[in-house]
Formats: sequence, C-alpha cells, structure tokens
Amino acid sequence: MPRAKSPHTKSSRAASIYFATLLLAVAISINAPSIANAASDLDRAYRTIAGKRLVDLTHSFGPDTPVWSGFGQAKMTPAADPKTHEPYTIPKDGFRATFYEMVGQYGTHVDPPAHFAENGITMDKIPLKEMILPLVVLDDTRFLAKDPNHAFSVADLLAWEKAHGRVPKGAFAALRTDMYKDWDANPERFKRSEFPAWSLETVKFLIEKRGVTAIGHESMDTDTTEKMESETYILQHGHFQIEVMANLDQVPARGALIVVTWPKVKDGLGFPARAFAILP
Repeated sequence: MPRAKSPHTKSSRAASIYFATLLLAVAISINAPSIANAASDLDRAYRTIAGKRLVDLTHSFGPDTPVWSGFGQAKMTPAADPKTHEPYTIPKDGFRATFYEMVGQYGTHVDPPAHFAENGITMDKIPLKEMILPLVVLDDTRFLAKDPNHAFSVADLLAWEKAHGRVPKGAFAALRTDMYKDWDANPERFKRSEFPAWSLETVKFLIEKRGVTAIGHESMDTDTTEKMESETYILQHGHFQIEVMANLDQVPARGALIVVTWPKVKDGLGFPARAFAILP
C-alpha cells in the first residue's frame, strides 16, 4: 500500500521552489545593473562618436603613387581564371576582382617591430588595444620657412608641451609637416631624399620619457639619416609606426583619438593601413 504523503511535504516543496526563485531573482537583480551599465556605456560611447567629425589620415594609392625606389611600383591587374587566364567580368561571371602585386610598405602603411627587429612582433601580433589611442599632433610646419628639412627636436617638443600640456602616456604621436599635400600634386617632390622629419633624440624622448605607444609621420621614412636611426630605434624597441599619413593639418594638437587598422597577415612585416581621427 502506498505510503500516505505527509501534509508537510507539499509545503516543504513549495518553500524550496519559493526560495530558489527568490535567489534567482536576487542574482538577476545583482547582475542586471552591471550588464545594463556596460550596455549603456557602449551606447553612450557610440552616440558620442557618431556625433563627432572624422578625419581620414590615409592616402588613396595606385600603381603610380610614390614608393621607395628600392621597392618599385605596384601592379594592379584584373584577377583572371587560372585555367583560362581570362579576366573575371561582371557580364561574363557576375563579379570582378583585382590582383595586387606590391610591397607591404606601400601607401599609408604600418611598420611593425619585426620590419627592423629580428625578434620583433609581426603586424598580426600587435594588440587590438593599440589600434585606438589618444592622438597628439606635433606641428613641425612653423619651422619650415627657415629650415625646409627641419628635424623636430626635444626643445621643439618641450615648447609644444608648454602650450598644449604633457604628451599623455600611451598616446600616438604624429608629426605634422604638410608633406602629404605633395602626394598627388607633386609626387616627385614627395619622394625627395631630404625632408622634415623626426630627430632621433625626440623619438627616444617620446618612448623613454613620455611612454608613447606608437608614432606616425607624413614621409616615407622616419628620418633622413643614412642608417635610418629613428626608425631603427622605435621598431627595435617594440613599437609600431604609421608612415605616409595625410590630413594631420585638420586635427587639433591634442584631444582627438586615432583609430588605425590593417589586414591580419600572418607573420606580416608591413601592409597598407587605414587610419582616421575622431575629433573632440
């Protein structure tokens, strides 16, 4: 004969369900604010950014744009069927594509540490957090009337800081020279061997004393020294740089953010990049 259930059994079970439900509600109520806050923080950040002006810091490039003579010009041809060697076309195939043949250091591009350092990290290993940084723009143009190939010095940097405040740790420091205006208008002048650039002492100061994450400039090289001293220093000390930047004259001295990214090429030693500034 089945044993009669105690009148307390149902009440005990109900109590257990009640307390389990209560604990679940408490857990949800505890975690809900943090989840909601995280979402609202991102919502606010997006709304803020969406309302800001963006400045493209990247050049368009093609087969005829400036590049170091040691690399040579890019070749861009229609991609073709490897069996027929016939180019793909929209009327015939429904799509088209381009075959690119070029060095990684082409156009506005990233130089990862491995470009100059045997054991340096390659472009696919640069942390994502280093692709969005506070941006400071150091203006070299005011010296160029008297010295067209002025190397931005530590004294120049300290004078900039006196006017704009200390370069923040972790920043991206970009050197404005207005060379970018020759990219399309006067490509041969853009490729000149002497140009306004960084001094080695300033690059060292920014890395060692200010703790910047990366640097950038408008020229194809960091400096004009025979042994490329500034470029060697920054890359061999584990920092990346962006070369051939554009439109830095449209960005304030400080207060903007830079976003820069590039394809994730395995063990890549450099590649065209896309950079833009979010203005304050």
